[in-house]
Amino acid sequence: MKKIDMNQLSRRSFLKVAGAAGVVGSGMVLAGCDNGTQEPAADDTADEGGEEPAGTEYEPVTVHVAFMPNLGSAATLFSAIDQGYFDEVGITVETEQFQAGPAEITAMQSGSVDISQIGHGAHSLCIQGQAKIFAFDQLSQADCVVANKSHGIETGADLAGKTVGVASGTSSEIILQYVLQDAGLTVDDINTVEMDVSGMTTALISGQIDAAATWSPNTVTLEEQLGDDYLVLGTNTDYSDEVAFPGSYVVLPEYAEENHDVLVRFGAALDKGKVYRAEHIDDVAKLLASELGVPEDTLLQSTGEGDWQGAVDAIGNTDTIVGYYEAQQKVFLDGGQIEAEVPVEDYVLTDVITESDELYSTMA
Repeated sequence: MKKIDMNQLSRRSFLKVAGAAGVVGSGMVLAGCDNGTQEPAADDTADEGGEEPAGTEYEPVTVHVAFMPNLGSAATLFSAIDQGYFDEVGITVETEQFQAGPAEITAMQSGSVDISQIGHGAHSLCIQGQAKIFAFDQLSQADCVVANKSHGIETGADLAGKTVGVASGTSSEIILQYVLQDAGLTVDDINTVEMDVSGMTTALISGQIDAAATWSPNTVTLEEQLGDDYLVLGTNTDYSDEVAFPGSYVVLPEYAEENHDVLVRFGAALDKGKVYRAEHIDDVAKLLASELGVPEDTLLQSTGEGDWQGAVDAIGNTDTIVGYYEAQQKVFLDGGQIEAEVPVEDYVLTDVITESDELYSTMA
C-alpha cells in the first residue's frame, strides 16, 4: 500500500460550500450552548439509581461535550440542549466541534473535554480501555465510500491502483475495508491519502484523488458537485446484516468512576433528545444548520443517516444495546483493529444505561 503525503496535493479551497457543509478544521470551538439550570420544587429525595421523581433538585454541573458536525453525531445532543432537557436534570452543556472521534478522545485525555460523542471507528479505542461507553446514540447509516466515475471506476474492483482519501480510525475506513474485501482487494492494492474529511471532499471534487471513504453531510456536497460522475461503492446499510455501527457517548474511565450520577442524568436527557430527534428530524436538521453554519438544504438531505426510531425503541432494552456492541466488536476483530475479544461489560457501562433509561421514564 503506497501512502501519499497529503502535502503533495493542492489544497485550494475553491468550493465554498465544502467548507460550509460542516467540514471545518478539527478543534473549532462553537459558542457554548449554556442553559441555566431550573429551580425545581424542593424535594429532599436522595439522588439514587435513576429513581428521582420529577421535582428532584439536582446539584448543578457544567460539562464540556465534543461532537462532530453532522446529524448522526450532533442531533441528539442539540435536541436535548434546545428543548431544555439538560436543564431538567441540572446540567449545563458547553460544546466543542471536532472532525473525528479519535481526536475527541485525545481531547478528553488532555483534560479539555469531559464527554464525547463518537462514531463507530473510535469504539476500538474503548475496547482497548481508553474510554468507557455510557450511552448508546444510534446505529449509523452515514458512512460511504464514493468515487469519481470519470476516473475509470465502475465497481469496487476498479479501485485497484487508485488513490483513495481516508481518515484513519473512522467508521468510513471500516466501510472501505469491506468494499475492498468484496472486490477481492486489500488496502495494499490501493494508494491511500491520509486527510481530514474537508480535504478529501475538496480533493475528490477537484480530481486530485479518485475515491474517498467519507460520511454525511459531505456526501451531499460530493453528489451535488460531481453530478453523474458520483458513484457510491458501499455504505453502512450494505453491511447491516453482518455488522453494527453504533454511535455512542463516552468518557474516560476515571471520569466515569467519579461522576456516575452526572452520567445517569446526562443519559436520561439524551433519551428525551432521541425521542424528539425521531419525531422532528427535519426540525433538528434546521436547528443544526443554524448552530453549525451549514446550508440547511445540505442537512435536510442528510436526515436518513441514522436509525432514529431504532434508538428510541432501544430505550429500556439494555440487552439489545449490548448486542449492538457485540456485533460491532466482530467488525474490529475481523479488521484487525483489536487482537482479541473483550467482554462488552468491560467498556460499556450497562448500569449507567439502565439507570438513565429508568430516570428518563420519570421525566417523559
